[in-house]
Amino acid sequence: ADWVDVGLLPESQGGGAKVIMNLLGKGPVPAYAPPVLKLGDVVISQAANICSYLGERFGLVPPDEGARLHARQLQLTVADAVAEAHDTHHPIAVMKYYEEQREAAKARAEDFRTQRIPRFLGYFERVLRTNPQGGGRYLLGSDFSYPELALFQLVEGLSYAFPNAMSRVAHQVPGVMALRQRIAERPRIAAYRSSPRAQPFNEQGIFRHYAELDDPNATK
Repeated sequence: ADWVDVGLLPESQGGGAKVIMNLLGKGPVPAYAPPVLKLGDVVISQAANICSYLGERFGLVPPDEGARLHARQLQLTVADAVAEAHDTHHPIAVMKYYEEQREAAKARAEDFRTQRIPRFLGYFERVLRTNPQGGGRYLLGSDFSYPELALFQLVEGLSYAFPNAMSRVAHQVPGVMALRQRIAERPRIAAYRSSPRAQPFNEQGIFRHYAELDDPNATK
């Protein structure tokens, strides 16, 4: 499918912040914030909602209702983990700079690293293991599904933000780490990640690397 990221497109080519703000006001139910997807006359927001819509539209989930509901369940669990990752560097107030809440961030990050990362990834490890059709390879059914893309991005983001902590946890979730590698090796994913369309992780996004928020030493 053709896709244009208008947020990254120069204003001279019809992109930029003004276009994003215009999209936020479109449709009978305006979006609160990016990301926003416009597909024909459909305008929707919220990452999990967008992933559900596209995943079902392009066959990235089994067709039965139960599987689709479970896919949303997994996607929303990833969203929970992403929100908690964000709160490690903004634990007090979203509108304040990280530097204004550094001490609180250290405490929040320690709990996230030691308690929440193992629990979230351990949950997905359990889903891989208990899926009767997946053979330890798939979250849903017997084939690739869109929540696996979300889990891949979560693991990538956590590995960027907390490399030492992830090095410590990785051996506890071998199925998740193997899934991460398989997704990275998918030809279209690999092509996208090596293209200018893929934005690298940075200290302006959700997953930010601050050394003082990571484990002090990696245990390999």
